[in-house]
Amino acid sequence: MMKILFLDQSGKPGGAELCLLDIAKPYRDKCLVGLFADGAFKELLEQQEIPVQVLTNQAIKVRKESSLIQGLSSFGQITPLISEVIKISHNYDLIYANTQKALVVGAIASFFTNRPLVYHLHDILSLEHFSKINRQIAVTLANRFASLVIANSQATKTAFIEAGGNPEITKVVYNGFTSKIYDIDESKIYYLRQNLGIDRQFVIGHFSRLSPWKGQHILIESLTHCPDNVTAILVGDALFGEEDYVQELHKQVANLGLEKRVKFLGFQADIVPLMKACDLITHTSISPEPFGRVIVEAMLCRKPVIAAKAGGAIELVEHQKTGWLVTPGNSLELAEIINHCRQHPELCETIAQQGQIVASQRFDLTTINQQISQLLIGVISCGNEKERLEKEIFTADE
Repeated sequence: MMKILFLDQSGKPGGAELCLLDIAKPYRDKCLVGLFADGAFKELLEQQEIPVQVLTNQAIKVRKESSLIQGLSSFGQITPLISEVIKISHNYDLIYANTQKALVVGAIASFFTNRPLVYHLHDILSLEHFSKINRQIAVTLANRFASLVIANSQATKTAFIEAGGNPEITKVVYNGFTSKIYDIDESKIYYLRQNLGIDRQFVIGHFSRLSPWKGQHILIESLTHCPDNVTAILVGDALFGEEDYVQELHKQVANLGLEKRVKFLGFQADIVPLMKACDLITHTSISPEPFGRVIVEAMLCRKPVIAAKAGGAIELVEHQKTGWLVTPGNSLELAEIINHCRQHPELCETIAQQGQIVASQRFDLTTINQQISQLLIGVISCGNEKERLEKEIFTADE
C-alpha cells in the first residue's frame, strides 16, 4: 500500500477535515496526517487511530482575503514548517494537500523531494471568499506542482478552471459518508426533544458554523412569516474570528421577539441525534457552497431538506424530489416552503425517504474511497514511469 503524507492547516474539524478523516482511515497503517495547528481535529484523528503530528506551534496568519504584502510577510513564519515537511516527505510516496495553506507548503516540499502532489480542493475559488492574489497563488501552485486536483463538486471544479486552473488534472469526487452512523434509536429522540423543550414544536434545524455567508440570519428572518409553533435550533459556533456575527444574530432574535423560538446550541461533536430531532433541516448559504456536507447528512437522517440554490447544493438536491431548492438570501421564499412542509407531512416523509435512498447510493464512503484510491494509484504510477524515463535519458546521455 502506498504511503501518504496528508497535510491540513486546521486544528478545528470543519467540512474539509471531516472529509480527510474518512479518506485517511484506509491508510492508517501507512500514512501521517500533518497539521499546522493543534486542536479538536487532532483528537478525532487519534480516536480513529490515524497517525497525526502537529508540525508547528506558530499559527499561520495568512487568511483567504489577505493581500500579497501580508502573504509575503508571513513567509518567514512558515520556513521552519516547510523544512519539517520536506524532511518528513522523504519517508512517503505522495503528498496530499487538503487545504490551501497545505498546498503552499506541500508544493514546495514536492519540488524539493520529487514526491507527487495531490491537492484536494474544498473551496469555490471566487473573489467573494478569496483575495485575487490568494486565488492566483492556489491556481498557479496547483497547475505547476500538482499531479492531480480533486474537486469536491462540479461547481468547485468549474470555479477552479474559470480562475485559470488546468482542467486536464482536475477530477470531481464527492464527499463520502457511512450511512449506518445516521441510523440511531428513535426512542432517544423523544427524550432529546423533551429536554430541549421542543417536543410540541415544528423544529427546523440549521447545522454549520455561525458565519454571515452561512446565512443563519435568513432563517431567523423567515420565522417571522411562520406560525408561533415553528422553532429553529442553530447548531454550530463561530470559527474564524466571526464572533461579531454571533452577537448580531442574538440581537436580531431579540429585536424580532423570537427568544422563545430560536435556540443557540453551539458546537456539537455528534449532530446526528439533533438532526433526527428536527422536522426539517435548512441550508441557507448566501454564497455558493462548494459541496454542502450537512445537506447530505440531513438526507441520510431521512429528514426533508431545504437548500440554497447555488454551487454544489444544486448537484446534491433534486427540487421537489429529494428536497427543495430556494433562492439564496430570500427569507420569504424559504418561509413559504417551511409552511408548505409543515402543512404536508406525508409529502415531506416521501421526499425524505427518496432523499435517503439517493444519498446512501451516491455518497457511499466505500465507493468514494475506491474512486480516490484509483486516482492516487494513477498518480503514483505516472510518477514512477516519469522517474524511469528520466533515468533512461540520464543513462543514455552518459
